Amino acid sequence: MSKISNVLTMLELLSCGRKYSISELSNILEVSERMIRVYKEDLEKAGIYIDTIMGPYGGYVLNQTIRMPVRKFKLKDADLLNYYIDNEIDNDKKEKLILLRDKIKGVYIGSKQEAKELNLKDETQKKYNILTRAIKEKRKVKILYYSYGKGENERVIDPAEMFLFQDGWYCAAFCEKKQDIRHFELKRIINYELLEEKYE
Repeated sequence: MSKISNVLTMLELLSCGRKYSISELSNILEVSERMIRVYKEDLEKAGIYIDTIMGPYGGYVLNQTIRMPVRKFKLKDADLLNYYIDNEIDNDKKEKLILLRDKIKGVYIGSKQEAKELNLKDETQKKYNILTRAIKEKRKVKILYYSYGKGENERVIDPAEMFLFQDGWYCAAFCEKKQDIRHFELKRIINYELLEEKYE
């Protein structure tokens, strides 16, 4: 996504009143810590002031109420998309629409209730089970991942740990593409394949 999309996403995260470290924001938005500081400066130029808490447990906090535009994928949006899928007679177009629906459902989710209504729980459970198995068996996993600002990209990861963060499941894994440890949000994993190849 564009810089403005990243800035809005950062603002959405901070608008809940929770403190985020620069490192956390950097990992979530998949940009450098320097860019997080640039986003903060841009927001402050627009009159949205973000407090900085100093020290090892510091970070950014938003202490003002901001009315954010609604950018979530809602149940009514899913119903409309399903209508067009059901009425599409071209099989190739129908498959593309189904893929589009799955991608959207994996990235833009509204409330917990909507996530339940969109039947995402079962798919998240499958991803969790595959990644947990990969950790236990020390096997690599090939994923198609949606990165904010970069879109879809294929990666091979060595999963190390599963953890829950803000009502969402993440996998800490060594990313062979980035040659570094990364945190992958399960709802942004579009496709996944457990490989026979193992890692040390």
